[in-house]
Amino acid sequence: MERTIVDVPEEARRTARPATADPHPATPPGEPLRVAVVGGGPGGLYAATLLKRLDPAREITVWERNAPDDTFGFGVVLSDETLGGIEHADPRVHEALQEHFTRWDDIDIVHRDTRHTSTGHGFAALGRRRLLEILHARCRELGVGLRFRTEAPEDLPRTHDLVIAADGIHSTTRERHADAFRPRVTHHRCRYIWLAADFPFDSFRFEIAETEHGVMQLHGYPYAPDASTVIVEMRDEVWRAAGFDELDEAESVERCAKIFAEALRGRPLKSNNSTWTTFRTVVNDHWSHGNVVLLGDAAHTAHFSIGSGTKLAVEDALALAACLEERDTLPEALAAYEAERRPVVASTQRAARASLEWFENLALYLDQPPRQFAFNLLTRSRRVTHDNLRLRDARFTETVEREFGCPPGTPPMFTPFRLRGLTLRNRVVVSPMDMYSAVDGVPGDFHLVHLGARALGGAGLVMTEMVCVSEDGRITPGCAGLYTGRQAEAWKRITNFVHDRAPGSAIGVQLGHSGRKGSTKLMWEGMDEPLEEGNWPLVAASALPYKGFSQTPRKLSRAQLTDIREQFAASAVRAARAGFDLLELHCAHGYLLSGFLSPLTNRRTDAYGGSLEKRLRFPLEVFDAVRNVWPGERPMTVRISATDWAEGGTSAEDAVEIARAFAAHGVDAIDVSTGQVVAGEQPEFGRSYQTPFADRIRNATGIPVIAVGAISSWDDVNSLILAGRTDLCALARPHLYDPHWTLHAAAEQGYTGPGATWPAPYRAGSRRPQTGRTDAPKPRLSLGNGGARER
Repeated sequence: MERTIVDVPEEARRTARPATADPHPATPPGEPLRVAVVGGGPGGLYAATLLKRLDPAREITVWERNAPDDTFGFGVVLSDETLGGIEHADPRVHEALQEHFTRWDDIDIVHRDTRHTSTGHGFAALGRRRLLEILHARCRELGVGLRFRTEAPEDLPRTHDLVIAADGIHSTTRERHADAFRPRVTHHRCRYIWLAADFPFDSFRFEIAETEHGVMQLHGYPYAPDASTVIVEMRDEVWRAAGFDELDEAESVERCAKIFAEALRGRPLKSNNSTWTTFRTVVNDHWSHGNVVLLGDAAHTAHFSIGSGTKLAVEDALALAACLEERDTLPEALAAYEAERRPVVASTQRAARASLEWFENLALYLDQPPRQFAFNLLTRSRRVTHDNLRLRDARFTETVEREFGCPPGTPPMFTPFRLRGLTLRNRVVVSPMDMYSAVDGVPGDFHLVHLGARALGGAGLVMTEMVCVSEDGRITPGCAGLYTGRQAEAWKRITNFVHDRAPGSAIGVQLGHSGRKGSTKLMWEGMDEPLEEGNWPLVAASALPYKGFSQTPRKLSRAQLTDIREQFAASAVRAARAGFDLLELHCAHGYLLSGFLSPLTNRRTDAYGGSLEKRLRFPLEVFDAVRNVWPGERPMTVRISATDWAEGGTSAEDAVEIARAFAAHGVDAIDVSTGQVVAGEQPEFGRSYQTPFADRIRNATGIPVIAVGAISSWDDVNSLILAGRTDLCALARPHLYDPHWTLHAAAEQGYTGPGATWPAPYRAGSRRPQTGRTDAPKPRLSLGNGGARER
């Protein structure tokens, strides 16, 4: 390509200084800093303007391979939060943006010829070309050099003090130093194409088309008085079945316009070098290398369905400029920038991943009640929640609640739920948590106080820790059991307390066997570490140790399988006599029954190993044996690990089939957890990170589910239940922090109905105490209309 310099100030044409012995010297405060910005998108341009404003003596050049008016995509959405940051950092840019914004409050969801509108959302958008023009003008005004149609030289790190790589998802700078940045790119399942319409939508519009080839969706929003962005998306197999893989650009655009003719008012769609592509999530282990730093899509991407690409890039620029201003050396500044932005980006990427996967699995939700479907779509990323949406649009939220079955003034979490002959007064479950505090398997006063306190705290169902079916089936010497009459009597004392003193709360028992994860120290003495003395022999599906230093279990023989099955049944009989309301079979977390289900831990070649059907055989035999002796009116649930978080392990698709198999044998609900099956797992932690697996099982099979995994707020519980992603929510750590979590959730929501009844001695504490004032954080970077710092 011909190298052409366009609109370059005189100071940017100075001869590059020769490289020093140290190619990445730290520049002392007060000295001019030569900065090269690779990529002329919004993030790179905005970083250039901020750095020039902070120090007009800086020599800053932006290198952009495309022409000034080239742009890919049509409209850009910016949040009020991002605009606030821009306003504080550069009021001139903010003022220019304000002149061109198209604003609206509504989201329309069109599904099966019904349109549902939610209001109060507050969007602002403008054309991407207009945004670039504003930033180009600001760069010229400040003296930033702009080099268009010009590839950035490879030696920029040697000729400049700082190189900002803002060259997008296909960043050549990142790939040039891939060994240092260590990028990971994930391709996803949907194809999409970025188009435009020549009229403004009056809302952010989501339209669902159920075609003979599969489900397709339109995402559309206005960005100018006469234009809207239109994105058409569908799963790859739908795209191929519809023949889009054989159409050229013009034919694809025409076909999309016909499919969504009603939404488009019969008008055509426009393209701009528009091609079908799959979204790629970019993650980098490191964001800087020497004096090169990544910004925007070069560092990270977030799915367009939450509109965060430009927002993240602009916020990166703000943070980078601020850190360069605050820190004494370049290495310190780049480290501070990454430390500040990485958690924010990770949170956004989790939300974007949730939204992306929701649209990938859209077909699962098509048969939901119409307004629940709309609520589900609106809350898909977990950024918009039940409480947040109620503040934005109380009428819409109340309508969804009413259709769900919430009595007036009743949050979704306080609606009852029935499992067989047991009616739970609310949807909150105290998740099973190992306490390691039993003596000879006998629960004592600690268990009475621990479980009794949680029952008094208002949860609809309180679950015991994993209660072991044999002495050799314990995890640690402190684990509770139900393999003796003495243990059963001790449990009866606890169930009696719950039923007598916390009426309305149910108590369930979780039965399990440790398998290869047994004979270890108490958690706080060394989790998963073998006992130093007094070990007992371990058994498992296969002779595979959990960790390298773990004891190697013996592979179970057919006779031993029969013995263990009978141990489960005998413990279930004792559990029934002890007065438990519900029984859960523990088939998760790498314990014995889980070890049969996972292909990573079951290497058997007999009738109990190999295919998923064969791996299910022993857990189902145990389930049947327990169900046969467990009272018919009392429900049974099964906890599973829906993924092993490890290559070659149980997948989300496997989990659906596992749930179906247990449902065919009479399970009443599936308790959906994940992981802890193999030591080398790599979980994707985050808020509510396990709930998508419960969501998938529930909506693919119709089986009731219990969602677990970093659900920490009552707002999350309400959101998940009302959206139809789960039936019950199990919380662990929040109940350790606050035994009265459920009652406090009721008080904070102003709820006083039958779903959360305060025990008489505690009623004086049913109102939330007053708290002191907390001040809002100050703007990240505030320059006013001046901009230059004093020297």
